[in-house]
Amino acid sequence: MGRTSRKRRSTLANRAIAASAALVLGGGGLIAANFYASAHEENSTRRSQTTAAQVATIDCPDVGNQLTDVPDGAREGVDGELANLDRQITEAYNRLATTRDAASRDPNFVQNAILGPLKDKRAAVIDRLELIISRVGGTPPANLDSLAPCTGRAADQPETNDGQAGDGQDQNGDGQNQDGGNQDGDGQNQGDGEQGQDNGDQNQGNGGQAGNGPVADDFVDITTVQPNVQKPQRGQNASRGSFTSSCGTNENGKFNTDNVIVAPGVSNGAHHLHDYVGNQANDAFANNDTFANGETTCANQGDKSSYYWPVLRVQDGTNEFDANADGGGKEGNVGRVLRAEQAQIKFAGNPQSKVVAMPKFLRIITGDAKAFTNGDANANASWSCTGFEDRQLTDKYPLCPDGSKVVRTFDFQSCWDGQNIDSANHRRHVAFADAATGACPANFKAIPQLTMRLVYDVQRPVIENGQVQNPFAVDGFPEQLHKPITDHDDFINVFDESLMNKMVNCINSGRSCR
Repeated sequence: MGRTSRKRRSTLANRAIAASAALVLGGGGLIAANFYASAHEENSTRRSQTTAAQVATIDCPDVGNQLTDVPDGAREGVDGELANLDRQITEAYNRLATTRDAASRDPNFVQNAILGPLKDKRAAVIDRLELIISRVGGTPPANLDSLAPCTGRAADQPETNDGQAGDGQDQNGDGQNQDGGNQDGDGQNQGDGEQGQDNGDQNQGNGGQAGNGPVADDFVDITTVQPNVQKPQRGQNASRGSFTSSCGTNENGKFNTDNVIVAPGVSNGAHHLHDYVGNQANDAFANNDTFANGETTCANQGDKSSYYWPVLRVQDGTNEFDANADGGGKEGNVGRVLRAEQAQIKFAGNPQSKVVAMPKFLRIITGDAKAFTNGDANANASWSCTGFEDRQLTDKYPLCPDGSKVVRTFDFQSCWDGQNIDSANHRRHVAFADAATGACPANFKAIPQLTMRLVYDVQRPVIENGQVQNPFAVDGFPEQLHKPITDHDDFINVFDESLMNKMVNCINSGRSCR
């Protein structure tokens, strides 16, 4: 795709989610709902009974976004506690999903039985986070305590410019802890875990085989989208070459629900299933030595990098291998896992400057697994169809015409701070180039930009009477309702020095190499 810019879109963080939302009924038609607007109106009891039944998911502030400066000595403890917060949200969502009938009969049920206890548990974790950071001489952000409360929300769509190009985000300084989960003694047995298998309460309102999406409104006919891909003009000093690495399409069937970048040492830290190509040693307990000694699926054995992304599934009722497992069916990720027909890995140059080598073991996350509730500040995946890739979607899945295949594209950050291989929020050490010019921010260096393009042969879902049959959807946290805007991709650089230097030389000299 060669797109080296960042999206310009309005963000959910700047809108009043409670003001006007859309309620999904039976996985289909949308009804306007005045969500949480009636607290001080007459007849508020009757209205609150209605809104209680309309709560589709749980929206919690992302604490990891605020932790931009964590001392090295506190990183392990902080990562573990952030994983606890993710686990608590998952458990609370399971509780919500399995008690919709009780919520419809009691206007205070969601607040008293789910949101109130969740706030208390989150407050305890936040207290521990502050203590961990303070013990090693750090200063925790002053506002962390205010992030404990969560809210219920309806299944409205993220407010983006539908169909705008998926051109990367200015993620520098924002960040996320997107894939966590740990063993926190609080909150056991909230929800029955097996969400979605013929649970009538769950299937009210959120669509999808597991009762947590996707819904018909998550799809759009790609032929109705206008071309929207734009690229910066190249300057005289542009690096015009490219380097391609062929690493297969996960023919080995390497899957796990870990995420070693944001939840190291935590089994099921992602709460959803990942495909892996490249380094075969990647799991929650891997470290740099593990990666250096790991085997690789890449044709050039000098590339031991790890490339991983959430699987795509078609919700056709298939009883997949993880149907009863954490991160799979227990957390709403159900249906047949699809393997990409193509997984193209390409590194490109910068429109304004030459590139420098990536440091070994550099970690980059692009996209946000929590973008539905976090807002789209860090959303960065694009959806399209073969033959229509001049039009990219960020918050919709594409309905492709006959003979066309679904395409997922990820353009990674291409500017590096020159010092760090990771950062506390896994964002600040890298940045996107400017959307208009392609130049890196001040004090950042241009590095080869990784672009991944995944192609799937999947039957077009059928939408009738506002309902979608056999939809495909990306794996995700259950409370994110399988929204397309939550797609994301992860990369750990384990190129050997000679091959990295070859890449840089090829890109800077304008050649195409592999």
